Amino acid sequence: MKQHSGALGRLATLKQLAHRFAFLSLVMASFALMLLGKADTALVERIRLSVSDAVAPILDVMSRPAGTIAEVVSAVRELATLRAENVRLRDENSKLMHWQAAARQLDNENRALHIQLNFIPDPDPSFITTRVIDDTGGAFVHSMLINSGSRDGVRKGQAVIAGEVMVGRIMEVGQRSARVLLLTDINSHIPVMLETSRAKAILTGDNSDRPRLNMLSPNSNAAPGDRVVTSGHGGAFPPGVPLGVVSSVQDGVVRVEPFVHRHKLEYVTVVDYGLAGILPSDAAAASEGHDR
Repeated sequence: MKQHSGALGRLATLKQLAHRFAFLSLVMASFALMLLGKADTALVERIRLSVSDAVAPILDVMSRPAGTIAEVVSAVRELATLRAENVRLRDENSKLMHWQAAARQLDNENRALHIQLNFIPDPDPSFITTRVIDDTGGAFVHSMLINSGSRDGVRKGQAVIAGEVMVGRIMEVGQRSARVLLLTDINSHIPVMLETSRAKAILTGDNSDRPRLNMLSPNSNAAPGDRVVTSGHGGAFPPGVPLGVVSSVQDGVVRVEPFVHRHKLEYVTVVDYGLAGILPSDAAAASEGHDR
């Protein structure tokens, strides 16, 4: 029994000595590595690279499960996003199908009513697309120059649009160029109406970025966001051509934000709607001048 106790005591003593010598060994190894690093940097660099090369395959194998898990998590998230997007698209498609059916029904009713009323449709407009070559916008004039003129069929008073949006009308015509009077110019006056309430007004430019609505009924209840389109009065332009939206209503002054601003225009379309309008045609003007 005493021998067994003595053996355990010796083992405990040896274990304590091993711990102490292990700590001292690590300290001495650290100092040795520091001294070696100072003495031979190239050798330390080679050892570090060798260790990195030896450990790299192990790290690569260990990192693959983590990468696989990350890919699985990403795939699950994408699947959830796709399901939500699919639900949204189905709902949107259902709404669009509803509006498509309603539009077809209204189109058929419109055609039937036109036949019953012996309705004469407006002539198909002719148009040319041209490039803006100069912007003469300033404090006193809002206009721009295009590289098409009378030789291309451009006439004074024709509408100038960008896409489906009106930006102005032809003011002066030369052989190879023409000048466009923009909606914001102080000389621009266009009969318009609010698309929702059908209230009539005159869109008048004042050389600011937002023209104002004049001659608008106080009972029109104009509000920001109301779309403004041509009314067709005066015979200069057909009804329903978009121009802008009401941007502000303050102290009885209604301002309109045009859909397109002149500094964004590179190409425009000159449209001949086949309307005589309030401006005489070139032939009529020439005939009148000849009679005089």
